[in-house]
Amino acid sequence: MADSRSITAREHLQRSARTFAALEAQTIPVILEAADMIADSLKNGGKILICGNGGSAADSQHMAAEFVSRLRADRPRAALSAIALTTDTSFLTAYANDEGYEGVFARQVEAHGKKGDVLLGITTSGTSKNVLQAFVEAKKRGVITIGLTGSKGLGTQADCVIAVPSEDQQCTQEAHLAVEHIICELVEDRLFPRNND
Repeated sequence: MADSRSITAREHLQRSARTFAALEAQTIPVILEAADMIADSLKNGGKILICGNGGSAADSQHMAAEFVSRLRADRPRAALSAIALTTDTSFLTAYANDEGYEGVFARQVEAHGKKGDVLLGITTSGTSKNVLQAFVEAKKRGVITIGLTGSKGLGTQADCVIAVPSEDQQCTQEAHLAVEHIICELVEDRLFPRNND
């Protein structure tokens, strides 16, 4: 009789593998589009604003760190301007306490976003109200919007939507990290080409 723990591990890995195969088959063109939007913004003096909740908040911070620091250790380069809107705990708690949590990202877009910047909103459900409100505020300001979500997508609420073809939240989050790394690498390739590229 198979160990139930081994079955759990194997089933999870198989779900993840199916998600990644579907991601490869269905989303590469839109991933390339998102990377180009970000590279164009940075090249023209823009910045990247990133937001999300829970695991997606952690992804926001991770991705901002990759842009400001670097993704690949073997590619020295200048810093790229990226801000995770999930990190200022004094603002987040003050605004949520006074005004409610739904506007915490939109308010920061109002403060920091300008025409030609990019807002990347990460939401596995596609229904996070504070991310959706941030998109509304971004569009008012001419900020380009990119959504990274699960299979339900975001419809037309963002200029570009990368919808991971999975309804499994864990697999979606795993795929989000891969997409984030791909985007960072594509942006580095575009802005800081190596001699042999």
